[in-house]
Amino acid sequence: MGTYIKDVRNEAKRVTWPTRRNTLITTGAVLAMVTVTCIFFFIVDQVIGLGVRELFGVGG
Repeated sequence: MGTYIKDVRNEAKRVTWPTRRNTLITTGAVLAMVTVTCIFFFIVDQVIGLGVRELFGVGG
């Protein structure tokens, strides 16, 4: 068990951690893409819902 913990610590020292700036840029890009995707699917859902209501006369 001690050897395992020692190996894990040595491996963690070799990891190249991203800088704060890189982390903020990546987080911003993810949030922007999530927002764009949500807006896109909202619009598609509204268009499909409108089409179903017009064609079949069902739904709110």
